[in-house]
Amino acid sequence: MRRGPSAFNIAAIVFGLAFLYLPIVLLVIYSFNESRLVTVWGGFSTRWYVSLFQNEQLLGAAWVTLRVAFVSATLATILGTLAALGLVRAGRFRGRTLFSSMTYAPLVMPEVILGLSLLLLFVSVGVARGFWTVIIAHTTLTLCYATVVVQARLVSFDEALEEAARDLGAPPWKAFALVTLPNIAPAVAAAWMLAFTLSLDDLVIASFTTGPGATTLPIRIYSAVRLGVSPEINAISTLLIGLVATGVIAVYLLNMRRRTSAP
Repeated sequence: MRRGPSAFNIAAIVFGLAFLYLPIVLLVIYSFNESRLVTVWGGFSTRWYVSLFQNEQLLGAAWVTLRVAFVSATLATILGTLAALGLVRAGRFRGRTLFSSMTYAPLVMPEVILGLSLLLLFVSVGVARGFWTVIIAHTTLTLCYATVVVQARLVSFDEALEEAARDLGAPPWKAFALVTLPNIAPAVAAAWMLAFTLSLDDLVIASFTTGPGATTLPIRIYSAVRLGVSPEINAISTLLIGLVATGVIAVYLLNMRRRTSAP
């Protein structure tokens, strides 16, 4: 006879979930606070959302952040998929250990070191810091995460399916596009979402590599918080939480639909 979870296990789960999500719930609630004081509830109001859409600095930083996240996540997913293919299918080749180590290095490297290294690189080659240097930095940061996610799916993928397509006359690129890619699409989508979220969240690396006209939202929020938390920050943080949550739910529903429609 199986016994249910103990009271200790239930309490540990509740405490863990509360520790993770209660601050987010409070942030969302206080984004609808009438009072300017973020810790004093003054009644329900959407005034700070109206004020947010009149704040050109925050909106500009949010637009820069979304563009950087979209471009860097796309580049990281493409390069990460290619790197995963090389690590899974290329077998043992000269320099594989170095290639693998360099691909996974950002996973264990402190962000301060990575940001400083990229800053020194851009300065040494004379590249002006701005929008594209932040994209390069975020692509470097998120590439390894995309590689890990896609590689985990490729390891379990049956290559006989792609070989059958080649036997039927499909060239290698077409066999990959029509057979392999649709099967690993959920992993590719998950890799893109992870890279997108990491780019949205980054503060340290962006602060090293940004320049005029490329101030991201985390940098803008950090600068504003030092002078006191504004309810507008709660409002824009809530909108970003909703954006990321919508993307995660969409990917989950897409995967569920593919599973239910699969024979």
